[in-house]
Amino acid sequence: MIDPRRLRVLSALADHGTVTAAAHALYLSPSAVSQQLAALEAETGHALLERRGRTVRLTAAGSVLAGHAVEIAAQLERAEADLARCSTGLVGEVTVAAFATSITEVVAPAVAALGRRAPQVRVRVKDAEGHTSARLLLDGEADIAVAVEHRDALASDAGRLLHAPLYEEPFDAVLPPGHRLADKPEVDLTDLRDDPWITPWPGNPVHEAVVRACEEARFRPRVECLSDDFSAVCALVAVGAGVALVPRSALHGIRPALTPAVRPLRGPGPTRRVFTAVRRGSEGHPLLRLALAELRDRAAALVG
Repeated sequence: MIDPRRLRVLSALADHGTVTAAAHALYLSPSAVSQQLAALEAETGHALLERRGRTVRLTAAGSVLAGHAVEIAAQLERAEADLARCSTGLVGEVTVAAFATSITEVVAPAVAALGRRAPQVRVRVKDAEGHTSARLLLDGEADIAVAVEHRDALASDAGRLLHAPLYEEPFDAVLPPGHRLADKPEVDLTDLRDDPWITPWPGNPVHEAVVRACEEARFRPRVECLSDDFSAVCALVAVGAGVALVPRSALHGIRPALTPAVRPLRGPGPTRRVFTAVRRGSEGHPLLRLALAELRDRAAALVG
């Protein structure tokens, strides 16, 4: 009989690639992870790992079992959701992992609305940029992820996570005082090809969206300043350090003095598409359904 707890250890190893990283994600010691994997091999009668020096990789049998582990984990999530439906009243805890702007504009208002609607539900929020929210979701550290769609977003986790669009918004050009285009009602992206640029760090989906938009306009931006904080980006623009493209909602909380010239782009430009994700099988849980509904309502108010 296979112990499903050991399957979780195998999934963590498949996700993280090393025994040490899997142990960290599971809050276990590396020796405990190794013992669980050895016990799983004994239970199945198959070699599940191939050891190469300090690294390990899954054998063919290990990969097959890891695939089944994904399905078993989803079924356990469904079982928890079904049990939750049997309870009376909404009581419990939901953890949301989201990037900073979505926390300010969508998640925090949703938490406030949920507190009024179901005061016995506790919502925990974790600031997570890039792929971090997906990792927190897969490791069981979050129940809902709010993330930005881009070319690599969660593609490898489609079998384990269920995605749904939340909102989308355009980018605006942010220009320094006295910029030659500051008095124009709209800005053509190609007119910024010779300017220095300020963007988030590589790996941030906004950085990738900005670079891709510039490349589609047939130039590569000359990035001279990097910051994942849009207040910092606007402050640097305000002192003439460069130009930037910033998602429209990220400008809502910026002090006007830091955004002297915000102009929409002429013609098609980059769009930030934001989605929610939950572990497959958990989507029927009443607490998650309630939290997701509030997130959708706040997102609709943001872009409406």
